[in-house]
Amino acid sequence: MTTPVGFDNGTVVVSSSANRVLRNTYWLLAISLVPTIIGAFIGQSMSFAFMAQSPLMSTLLMIAVMFGLMFGVSALRNSMAGVFLLLGFTFVMGVFLGPILQHAAGFSNGGQLVGIAAGGTALVFFVLASIATVSGRDFTNMGKFLLIGLVLLIVASLANLFFQVPALALTISALAVLIFSGFILYDVSRVVQGGETNYVMATMAIYLDIYNLFVNLLQLLLAFAGDRE
Repeated sequence: MTTPVGFDNGTVVVSSSANRVLRNTYWLLAISLVPTIIGAFIGQSMSFAFMAQSPLMSTLLMIAVMFGLMFGVSALRNSMAGVFLLLGFTFVMGVFLGPILQHAAGFSNGGQLVGIAAGGTALVFFVLASIATVSGRDFTNMGKFLLIGLVLLIVASLANLFFQVPALALTISALAVLIFSGFILYDVSRVVQGGETNYVMATMAIYLDIYNLFVNLLQLLLAFAGDRE
């Protein structure tokens, strides 16, 4: 069995198979941003009035669509159909950005804050992915802790749909930034350590980490630095 990560004169060495999966993952991740951006432009021009009328049902519907597409990607992960379905999934996720982008448009500095959130997300990803790749540390042992945190985050988010407590919403966003930053370390480390050998699944996992990090970082920026027109 080939060891995914080793050391050669103090330098981290990643196995060729893990390196190939990681390289393909990053390429597909970059390509997936194109349908996301297209979807975001479309979503920004759509009407999401139904979400205000029934926030719980619309949220559950979005979750159902998201998990349905994720299941499809997983089922087709070993074929080109899985790649195309993943790109379709990222397009839909781009459309789902519509409400928060419309909310940002209501601020005089909304566009700037979207740019800052995107740049901050890219910076966090670059730093954490580099740490997971070159440090030689195995971050996959964070999985159980992160999963518990994610479940609690989802429960708290659904509960706040009823209570609508602004302070709780900000707390949830702050915790989400930390949790999904941890997931970047975890998911990149899984590829480096050889735990994930399918680049389609690796791309979907890391894409969701980046997506959720961006959304929650933008929510925090809008709350603390947004200037309404």
